[in-house]
Amino acid sequence: MNGPAVHEPPAASTSWRVALPHTTAAVPVARALVRTALAEREHSADSDTAELLTAELVANAVEHTSGGAPIELVVRLLPAGFHVEVHDTDPAPPGDLTRPVLEAPDPWQEHGRGLLLIRALSSSCGHRPTESGKAVWFRLPGQRRRPA
Repeated sequence: MNGPAVHEPPAASTSWRVALPHTTAAVPVARALVRTALAEREHSADSDTAELLTAELVANAVEHTSGGAPIELVVRLLPAGFHVEVHDTDPAPPGDLTRPVLEAPDPWQEHGRGLLLIRALSSSCGHRPTESGKAVWFRLPGQRRRPA
């Protein structure tokens, strides 16, 4: 060994898992939870972008899944980023989240931009099957701020 080995254990992640109602009322609640999580843990991820993308995921889950089962919001503050998942009971993958966009959304339509925003503004995004349906997720760069 050429000198003392310096090893700093990785900072543990902090996470929240919250059941939200399968209604549009879940969207502002999810935004507030994300805003609070980032502020309380002094995380440097872009709060406005995190809120917007979380709102898009929750709104899509409410709009594109049936039934009254709750939607689950999972928020993880990681040492090198911020990860959000929205779980719903529909196993079908979400539209064009991971496929290339072949044509631009119609500028006169009210819908059709949510997944495009998630792809454009997140550092990574995707979906995965779960035991009860699927989880759709995005990640933003950032880190916990250290006290001065």
